[in-house]
Amino acid sequence: MSFFSFIKEEIDVVIERDPAIKTKAEIFLYPSFRAILWYRLSHKLYNKRHYFLARWISQRAVRKTGIEIHPGATIGKGLFIDHGMGVVIGETCIIGDNVTLYQGVTLGGTGKEKGKRHPTIGNNVMISAGAKVLGSFTIGDNSKIGAGSVVLKPVPPNSTVVGVPGRVIKRDNERVPQKELDHIHFPDPISNELETIREENRLLKEKISAMEAHCNNRCGERFSTLKSNK
Repeated sequence: MSFFSFIKEEIDVVIERDPAIKTKAEIFLYPSFRAILWYRLSHKLYNKRHYFLARWISQRAVRKTGIEIHPGATIGKGLFIDHGMGVVIGETCIIGDNVTLYQGVTLGGTGKEKGKRHPTIGNNVMISAGAKVLGSFTIGDNSKIGAGSVVLKPVPPNSTVVGVPGRVIKRDNERVPQKELDHIHFPDPISNELETIREENRLLKEKISAMEAHCNNRCGERFSTLKSNK
């Protein structure tokens, strides 16, 4: 693919997924757009073993954009980083096609591993603001990671993950469409459980009240019977 074809492809990705875009010219001001362009260049140099120059370019991109992408990372087509400030992508991270990352996302390691230290992100995955995916494991295709989640173990395909540590709260066989970029309205399993407990407590109180009323009626009837016998 030529350089100009690549730029056109990246422009199409941003226009498709960012409703704030009004003109194509704006895209050249986007930190994420520039960070990905710098990454593609540094990655080529990294693969040719020009490690110092590759790192120099990537570190310059960090200072300019606030997005840190290690030149050794492997990134597929259609990566979209919304806003992007604070995004970190580690050296051995592998990212599939049509992935969306929001600001503050970290695709990092735990500090205890050697070799493949960073996660593998499948195709059509969305990772919401502030989420941390730490370790050498796979996030399955078409999965969604909720804002602020900390994911420390593999995630099956077609799953929704929330919480600290991350828990799979939804899994089905339907593909998660990339146009579904709502990354805040996730189910809350803790809130749902508390609501269930509240409902069970309410029903239990009703049963106790009914039993008390029944006992009071029976006691009243026996007292009346004893009084009449006297």
